[in-house]
Amino acid sequence: MAKVILGVTISLDGFAEDSKGSVGALYPDLDALRRTDLLQESIRTTGSVVMAWKEFAMAEDPDWVVDYEYQVPIFVLTDMPPEKCPKETDKLTFTFVTDGIVSAIRQAKVAAGQKDVTIIGSAATTQQVLNAGLADELQIDIIPIFLHKGFRPFEHVDENIKLKKIRVVEAGERTSLQFLVER
Repeated sequence: MAKVILGVTISLDGFAEDSKGSVGALYPDLDALRRTDLLQESIRTTGSVVMAWKEFAMAEDPDWVVDYEYQVPIFVLTDMPPEKCPKETDKLTFTFVTDGIVSAIRQAKVAAGQKDVTIIGSAATTQQVLNAGLADELQIDIIPIFLHKGFRPFEHVDENIKLKKIRVVEAGERTSLQFLVER
């Protein structure tokens, strides 16, 4: 059965987005990150992706799907699907999910088969997934910058959630902390 892995990148001062909701400052190393064993392992083990609309909409290039790391079915959380579906490949497809995170993850698990479901989310998505008990693992990548303000992914998370550290990985400038989410 697929594991659900919730991934979030934060600044040293704990922000997953700047005050405008952008994650751009958290990826100054994106080209180098793409070549790390950490991301390559995730690409190999991921069978589907769930992402928030904000992450989907940040792509400036309409052809981004061609070079996107995860060439798997993608489930996008949204209030309303776009009028025009973006380009897809034979492996990368889009499903726009309007009935919530539980539905998105359920659909993503079916699509992933025996592989993992990777959640790429905003601060709000991170809170929803953790509070609903939907993640099996939590991966927090820390990038050595300070944002000073913005949105914190763990600010409104249930205090009863327990984590067990399973791995620490250095990946270029970032440090990846991986936890088992215990229920």
